Order: sequence, then structure tokens, then C-alpha cells
Amino acid sequence: MTRIISGFAGSLTLKVPSAGTRPTSDRVREALFSALEARDAIAGARVLDLYAGSGALALEAISRGAASAVLVEKSYAAVQVCKANAALVSGRAGHGERPSIRIIGKPATSYLSSALDEFDLVFIDPPYEVGGLELDHVLEGLVPRLAPDAVVALERSTRTPAPAWPAGLELDKVSRYGETAIYWLNPETTD
Repeated sequence: MTRIISGFAGSLTLKVPSAGTRPTSDRVREALFSALEARDAIAGARVLDLYAGSGALALEAISRGAASAVLVEKSYAAVQVCKANAALVSGRAGHGERPSIRIIGKPATSYLSSALDEFDLVFIDPPYEVGGLELDHVLEGLVPRLAPDAVVALERSTRTPAPAWPAGLELDKVSRYGETAIYWLNPETTD
């Protein structure tokens, strides 16, 4: 069972695709969002959720005060789940406060190659079988879409080697939770 942990949609149970996704555990999401709140990275943020699955990460951010979210998912079944979950979360928003949530049904690399938006907070949680080459392309395509103070959270298995960071992105730190590693990335600063 996947649920929204906190915010205006707290405790809301979300639908999960029947196959092809690996939802982030509640424990990892709680730690992830505690770290994001400590950085003051959620309130008013423009969120991008690549490999969205159920949309739980972006929708958690919306529930906690993000301004908008774009959920990108190539699986048709998962896109339908994202749409249903977005409607559930939007239905919990206060009167006249409909959050801006867009669901894009295409591969992450395809979306990034044509996107024009800029994002403050990015979640990248690909299935573990997504190879390094695809992830390299996603990270390269993401760089021009990042706001100057953006925060990127990349979730991978601890058994998978660390990705190569493209020019324009730098590793801030790595947090480990059992089998899950979160790589915290920021746009490179030019001093």
C-alpha cells in the first residue's frame, strides 16, 4: 500500500500499477521528504517526477506545498494510475486551490529532449533494470531544465554502481536506506 504521508492529502491511499514499477517505500519517502523540508526545497517548487510510476513522489510534494508537478511515465497503465492519483490528491486541496499537475505519457529522454519548463525539484526513480546509458542521457537532458538552486534526488539500488555525472550536475551527498541509495545532486555552481 502506498499513501501520501503528510500535507493536505496526508494519509490518502494511492493506487499502484499492477506491474512494471517499484514504489519507493514509506520509510525511504519519509527520510527523503524530511531531508527536502530541512533544505526548504518543497514550498512553491516546480516539481518534475521522471519514471513516475504511481506518481507518489510528485504528489507527496504537491500535498506538502509544491506549486506544480509534471509526472513523466512511459507505461500506459502507470499513466492511468498517475491520472487517477492526481485527481484524488487534487480533490483534497483546499477550496479554489487546485494544484497544477500534468501527466506526460512518454519516455523520460523523449520528454526532456522537447521540454521547455524549468524545475526546482526533480525526482528520478527509474526501475532498477534501467541501464547506465539511458540514465546518462536522462541526466544530460535534465541539466538545461534545472533552476539555479534546484535539488535532484536520484534513487538507485545500492548494488548498482554510481552513475556518471554529466557536466552541469554535481553530487552533493549519498544517503543509504537498506537496499536503496539516494544521490542528492545540484546544478554545478560557477564561481
